[in-house]
Amino acid sequence: MELSSAVKRIGLVLVTLLGSGMTEAQSEYRITQVKDNVYRFTAGHYHSAFMVTDKGIFLTDPISPEAAQWLKRALAERFEVPIRYMAYSHNHVDHTLGGDVLDGPDVTVIAHQYAAEDLEWTRAPTALPELTFTDELLVNLGGSHVALRYHGPNNGRGSVSMHFMPANVLYVVDWIVLGRMPYQDLPGYDIHGMIRSTRQVLREVPFDTFVGGHAEIGGRKEVEHYLAYLEGLYGAVRDGMLEGKNLATLQAEIALPEYRDLKMYEEWLPLNIEGVYRTLIDASYFDRRPDIDGKNL
Repeated sequence: MELSSAVKRIGLVLVTLLGSGMTEAQSEYRITQVKDNVYRFTAGHYHSAFMVTDKGIFLTDPISPEAAQWLKRALAERFEVPIRYMAYSHNHVDHTLGGDVLDGPDVTVIAHQYAAEDLEWTRAPTALPELTFTDELLVNLGGSHVALRYHGPNNGRGSVSMHFMPANVLYVVDWIVLGRMPYQDLPGYDIHGMIRSTRQVLREVPFDTFVGGHAEIGGRKEVEHYLAYLEGLYGAVRDGMLEGKNLATLQAEIALPEYRDLKMYEEWLPLNIEGVYRTLIDASYFDRRPDIDGKNL
């Protein structure tokens, strides 16, 4: 009796654990309506956006082969129109893999020319773009349209914004992140470009809703708060280096407490400082300037 009860208890635990794992795996992927005919697709910590019209669907980043498989099934079940366009936000493979899953004879794959070039040159295992552009591209689909714009270097190669109209939803990946710090020590990021590109976005046609490739959905106020952090971070690191302070000193002294509301503030602020410091050494040669004691840097 005791052995039988123990076996039953073990079986119940296993079923519970397996069931919990299945629920967690299923909840990793989800579709959320953002506004009107624009939706957000979530895969763990990653997000992409898509627009549904009576003529078809405009998709953005597939994220991964597994995510793309789930999304393909979900779109077929939920919407009765085919995929017509798939646009990559930039070249990084943590957003572009799985493109071959969503590609097809009637699907046009889009990317900025620099992103397309990088995917081809590096032989990335995903669908290669067949429609590229340099500055701007307007895609019309079923009474709606998407305006893709290149704002210069900011993250990776060929990173662009996508403005969905008439829903007035802006989609940007990696170089604008709402409610969270920029990623760790800014690998693959251009801090100058991040600031310049974000300023440009705020000067363009006003958007109602912002969707990012990570973190939270927001609006203009949240984008302005993010830009202020970037400017404050850059200014603090630059001014400290102009005084001859090394990285350890900068990390010990720079606090920027007005941005404590951003997730990962404690963990990533020292790394963000390191990323800007590295940029000022590698790209701006602060360690070679005659007006700075480069030996301390």
